[in-house]
Amino acid sequence: MVYAVVRAGGRQEKVEVGTIVQLDRVQAAAGETIELPAVLFVDGDNVTTDAEKLAKIKVTAEVVGNLRGPKIVIQKFKNKTGYKKRQGHRQDLTRVKITGIK
Repeated sequence: MVYAVVRAGGRQEKVEVGTIVQLDRVQAAAGETIELPAVLFVDGDNVTTDAEKLAKIKVTAEVVGNLRGPKIVIQKFKNKTGYKKRQGHRQDLTRVKITGIK
Protein backbone atom coordinates (compact mmCIF):
# COMPACT_ATOMS: atom_id res chain seq x y z
CA MET A 1 0.00 0.00 0.00
CA VAL A 2 1.50 3.30 -1.15
CA TYR A 3 0.17 6.62 0.11
CA ALA A 4 1.41 10.04 1.09
CA VAL A 5 0.34 12.85 3.39
CA VAL A 6 0.58 16.18 1.56
CA ARG A 7 0.39 19.78 2.71
CA ALA A 8 -2.34 21.67 0.90
CA GLY A 9 -3.99 24.91 1.88
CA GLY A 10 -2.90 24.97 5.52
CA ARG A 11 -4.10 21.41 6.09
CA GLN A 12 -2.71 17.94 5.57
CA GLU A 13 -4.47 15.36 3.43
CA LYS A 14 -3.84 11.61 3.10
CA VAL A 15 -3.77 10.77 -0.62
CA GLU A 16 -3.33 7.74 -2.84
CA VAL A 17 -3.18 7.54 -6.62
CA GLY A 18 -6.70 8.07 -7.97
CA THR A 19 -8.21 9.83 -4.95
CA ILE A 20 -10.11 13.09 -5.44
CA VAL A 21 -9.45 15.77 -2.82
CA GLN A 22 -10.91 19.23 -2.23
CA LEU A 23 -8.29 21.88 -1.42
CA ASP A 24 -8.38 25.61 -0.85
CA ARG A 25 -8.51 27.49 -4.17
CA VAL A 26 -5.44 26.90 -6.34
CA GLN A 27 -4.65 29.29 -9.19
CA ALA A 28 -4.79 26.72 -11.99
CA ALA A 29 -7.32 26.00 -14.72
CA ALA A 30 -9.16 22.71 -15.12
CA GLY A 31 -6.94 20.08 -16.73
CA GLU A 32 -3.65 21.58 -15.52
CA THR A 33 -1.18 19.59 -13.42
CA ILE A 34 0.04 20.80 -10.03
CA GLU A 35 2.58 19.44 -7.56
CA LEU A 36 1.90 19.06 -3.84
CA PRO A 37 4.65 18.91 -1.16
CA ALA A 38 4.81 15.62 0.76
CA VAL A 39 4.99 15.58 4.57
CA LEU A 40 4.97 11.78 5.00
CA PHE A 41 5.40 8.89 2.56
CA VAL A 42 4.44 5.27 3.25
CA ASP A 43 5.46 2.42 0.93
CA GLY A 44 4.37 -0.83 2.54
CA ASP A 45 6.34 -1.11 5.79
CA ASN A 46 8.72 1.75 4.92
CA VAL A 47 7.72 5.12 6.42
CA THR A 48 9.65 8.20 5.23
CA THR A 49 9.62 11.40 7.29
CA ASP A 50 13.14 12.70 6.54
CA ALA A 51 12.99 16.14 4.87
CA GLU A 52 15.83 15.38 2.43
CA LYS A 53 14.17 12.19 1.20
CA LEU A 54 10.73 13.83 1.05
CA ALA A 55 12.12 16.58 -1.20
CA LYS A 56 12.75 13.91 -3.86
CA ILE A 57 9.17 12.59 -3.71
CA LYS A 58 6.78 14.22 -6.16
CA VAL A 59 3.01 14.06 -5.70
CA THR A 60 1.28 15.23 -8.88
CA ALA A 61 -2.38 16.10 -9.20
CA GLU A 62 -4.67 17.14 -12.04
CA VAL A 63 -7.14 19.97 -11.44
CA VAL A 64 -10.69 18.72 -12.02
CA GLY A 65 -12.47 22.02 -11.40
CA ASN A 66 -13.24 24.91 -9.08
CA LEU A 67 -16.24 25.06 -6.77
CA ARG A 68 -17.54 26.75 -3.64
CA GLY A 69 -18.08 25.13 -0.28
CA PRO A 70 -21.29 25.07 1.75
CA LYS A 71 -22.68 28.24 3.29
CA ILE A 72 -21.52 28.83 6.86
CA VAL A 73 -23.74 31.13 8.94
CA ILE A 74 -22.00 33.21 11.59
CA GLN A 75 -24.29 34.68 14.25
CA LYS A 76 -23.40 36.85 17.23
CA PHE A 77 -25.88 37.72 19.96
CA LYS A 78 -25.61 39.54 23.26
CA ASN A 79 -28.43 39.11 25.72
CA LYS A 80 -30.44 42.14 26.95
CA THR A 81 -28.60 44.69 24.78
CA GLY A 82 -30.35 44.31 21.44
CA TYR A 83 -27.10 43.40 19.70
CA LYS A 84 -27.44 40.87 16.88
CA LYS A 85 -25.12 40.30 13.94
CA ARG A 86 -25.47 37.80 11.13
CA GLN A 87 -22.83 37.03 8.52
CA GLY A 88 -22.30 34.29 5.93
CA HIS A 89 -19.27 32.75 4.23
CA ARG A 90 -18.59 30.30 1.38
CA GLN A 91 -15.04 29.04 0.90
CA ASP A 92 -13.52 28.88 -2.61
CA LEU A 93 -12.32 25.32 -3.25
CA THR A 94 -10.51 23.37 -5.97
CA ARG A 95 -11.14 19.68 -6.65
CA VAL A 96 -8.02 17.75 -7.72
CA LYS A 97 -7.36 14.12 -8.66
CA ILE A 98 -4.04 12.58 -7.59
CA THR A 99 -2.30 11.18 -10.67
CA GLY A 100 1.06 10.02 -9.33
CA ILE A 101 3.36 9.54 -6.35
CA LYS A 102 7.01 9.11 -7.39
